Amino acid sequence: MGSDDLEGVMLGNRSVSSEGSQDGRKRPQRVQRRPTIVDVAELAGVSVGTASKALNGRGSLRPETRARVLRAAKHVGFEPNALAQSLLAGRSFTVGLLTTDSFGRFSIPVVMGAEDALGEGRISVFLCDGRGDPEREARYVRTLLARRVDGIIVTARRVDPRPPIAPHLPIPVVYAMTQSTDRGDLAVLPDDEGGGRIAVEHLIQLGRRRIAHVTGPERFAAAVRRAKGALAALDEAGMSMAGGGVFFGEWSEEWGRRSLSQILDTEPHTDAIFCGSDQIARGVTDALRELGIRVPDDIAIDGYDNWEVITNAARPPLTTIDPNLVEVGRVAARELLAAINGTMAGGVRIVTPRLVVRESTGGTSQAPLQEQSMEHLEHKR
Repeated sequence: MGSDDLEGVMLGNRSVSSEGSQDGRKRPQRVQRRPTIVDVAELAGVSVGTASKALNGRGSLRPETRARVLRAAKHVGFEPNALAQSLLAGRSFTVGLLTTDSFGRFSIPVVMGAEDALGEGRISVFLCDGRGDPEREARYVRTLLARRVDGIIVTARRVDPRPPIAPHLPIPVVYAMTQSTDRGDLAVLPDDEGGGRIAVEHLIQLGRRRIAHVTGPERFAAAVRRAKGALAALDEAGMSMAGGGVFFGEWSEEWGRRSLSQILDTEPHTDAIFCGSDQIARGVTDALRELGIRVPDDIAIDGYDNWEVITNAARPPLTTIDPNLVEVGRVAARELLAAINGTMAGGVRIVTPRLVVRESTGGTSQAPLQEQSMEHLEHKR
């Protein structure tokens, strides 16, 4: 390739291009380089050391000096070197987020909330999918430690306690939408018991008196806690569970369809059903429609999870409990940042759910009940 054919070459991170001269030959343009802290210091009229202190928030500088340096940096387009900053601070400004929820149904909103909170602190996230495989998870933990992350958030599909990701880690770990069997570890969980209470209180306030509850497997902590909240709300109202108790089964539409016959066989006059998941609720509403039983006129239905793919496609659209998983992620990230900065605590943080009213219990005209139930729940705590 001859020199006349050269339109542009890459030199490291710098681009060099050429342009024609009057004699027909091409000459190189000036190399466009990245602004440096020297440029900032010269424009601000300060030393390089002073510029560095201003840009990194260190040292005792006059406010006007710091402001002048920041204006100069913005003017020349200076971006601090992330590696240099991390070495200076003794931190990488990165966090690992380890999930076992390969489907993402529950972990995605948690991740979104965590990224929102971490982004405020200019923290980058490494997302790792352990897929419920302990060996794969252990390998990711080693990789994250090798990358010198400042901390780790662990999330999963279910709130049941699980073994710690590793013993005696040198960095803080927060569990979100799951918890460690080590009570010294910090966990952030949705309030399933409170959500069950809110769901049934909503039905009671609508005037329903024969309320049944159908939910997932009894081996799931979420199912047990939601049932406990529902039973507590009924007991406080002087009522008992229609059908004689909780109908435990599976997290599926098919179980929702099958459970309806069991409910109506034991309590033919049932006028409301609280379902432990939106999938179950959709199965129940389908079965009711096939029987010619009107929702909500004859039987009101509310679900759980606010999975909009299900709630909005159901006929009628489902009233449900939103476990507020985005907020679970935000709280977990804030707790992790506090731990990174030296304020570490164990135990469990509970995030309050919210009621989302749709047509299966009478439509949006009942929305104020959400606030009433939330206030009641907070008072009980």
